[in-house]
Amino acid sequence: KVADENQSENAIMAIENTIAGSLLHNYQLLNQSDLHIVGEVFLRIQQNLMVLQGVKIEDLTEVYSHPVAIAQCRKFFKQYPHIKLIEAEDTAMSAKMVQEKQYTHVGAIASTLAAELYDLEIIGRSIETFKKNYTRFLILDRAKSLATNTFDKVSLCFTLPHEVGSLHQVLATLALCKANLTKIQSAPLLDSEFEYLFFVDFLLEKNEDLASIMNLIKKHTLHLRVLGKYKKGEKHEH
Repeated sequence: KVADENQSENAIMAIENTIAGSLLHNYQLLNQSDLHIVGEVFLRIQQNLMVLQGVKIEDLTEVYSHPVAIAQCRKFFKQYPHIKLIEAEDTAMSAKMVQEKQYTHVGAIASTLAAELYDLEIIGRSIETFKKNYTRFLILDRAKSLATNTFDKVSLCFTLPHEVGSLHQVLATLALCKANLTKIQSAPLLDSEFEYLFFVDFLLEKNEDLASIMNLIKKHTLHLRVLGKYKKGEKHEH
């Protein structure tokens, strides 16, 4: 929101997680925004249980965090049935709330950075169920030309007519042009009943192939938009 309203040049937004899957709400935000994808990064996510200094896990009755973070840690909390897991807007904001309210019966699930920032004690480190837990983040910018000369990955958004094989035609076009499809996601079109947006990511060996791909796909779509052209991201452990 801050970047979209010109209060900042860019933003970073999570779009999918290896455990929780696609973040559909963020796909909707991406479609509604005028921001462009200029990069991506895959970051290993470590979830930690944090509290005010000196608070023990036996003292807790509630733990707050983002719904995705809670889903990633449910197995850990099965051994503590007295703790109620409560969904909040953000992991870091949950940690901030614990510190600001000085709650001695409430904990938060968040990152080590959040614990350092809000002077909280980590009493459960790396409590996520699956350790190979990565989140894909998109780097968004108001200037769409930042990576146009060095891209090897493309993200598109489109809608389709109600015709037999319309989606197949788009995917077949990508295959014909030797584009390596890495992601396909549908999301409801908010202002229409039972209409869907389709998001696709694919890799290209040659940048110049994109123009011909777009011309071919246009024939089979109602609305087509390039969300971004950028370099394929790498995995980071921290």
